[in-house]
Amino acid sequence: MAGRHLPVTRLEGVSREQFMQHLYPQRKPLVLEGIDLGPCTSKWTVDYLSQVGGKKEVKIHVAAVAQMDFISKNFVYRTLPFDQLVQRAAEEKHKEFFVSEDEKYYLRSLGEDPRKDVADIRKQFPLLKGDIKFPEFFKEEQFFSSVFRISSPGLQLWTHYDVMDNLLIQVTGKKRVVLFSPRDAQYLYLKGTKSEVLNIDNPDLAKYPLFSKARRYECSLEAGDVLFIPALWFHNVISEEFGVGVNIFWKHLPSECYDKTDTYGNKDPTAASRAAQILDRALKTLAELPEEYRDFYARRMVLHIEDKAYSKNSE
Repeated sequence: MAGRHLPVTRLEGVSREQFMQHLYPQRKPLVLEGIDLGPCTSKWTVDYLSQVGGKKEVKIHVAAVAQMDFISKNFVYRTLPFDQLVQRAAEEKHKEFFVSEDEKYYLRSLGEDPRKDVADIRKQFPLLKGDIKFPEFFKEEQFFSSVFRISSPGLQLWTHYDVMDNLLIQVTGKKRVVLFSPRDAQYLYLKGTKSEVLNIDNPDLAKYPLFSKARRYECSLEAGDVLFIPALWFHNVISEEFGVGVNIFWKHLPSECYDKTDTYGNKDPTAASRAAQILDRALKTLAELPEEYRDFYARRMVLHIEDKAYSKNSE
């Protein structure tokens, strides 16, 4: 188990003003209850989604195991008509399958042209848009995308962070979400935006000893719950039941801070990318020195970064 277990705060009936003025500036995850989401939480049954969503072709992840790993890519991409996806994802065992009869399905909706267009459920699934209301907890001009997600029961998504703030609307089904603070990134064994630690409930501490130091925030989401996930907060999502969710992402920083070619909303801010490139060049330069000197000056660089760039605010 990870070290400290902390519950995510739950609040009911939060107004836009309360959220924007008092809660949002705290930059902490928060479960919001009692938000008016429209009739989607009662209407979006398997039969209704199959009928209204129709036979639109969708690209999906198919995994033979419940714990999906984006680093090793232990899944395959396949295409199914939307109505078939919904039917299959709601099943425990499948008569028709790609990999195995108990394979898991995961839909992360895309834009019409994923290279140019962002996901927006209102555009890709227009017959469903009247069923769902987006919480108005950000300015309209900040909106980036609304991502439709469908998960098989038992499916677990890898621990990762996003560079934009988002609301995870749990429309149907139940999820368990485990989150880690950006301050604990050094304990999560990162490769890019993802953690190598797949089994967060029973981690291999011989292989990942620092993981035990990570503070773990946890919450359960049921139909109608909305989870605010601030940018850079790591999250691991387990679908305890077949479920449908919608993520709404918005730009917390000024628009010019984001990569204009990013349609998924997961590329680091341009200044962070430039800094990483500069660091790579600095490390290549250090490599010209003998090990003793390389080690010494690398440690000095780390101390300099801590002094100049680390936040002085404690959580």
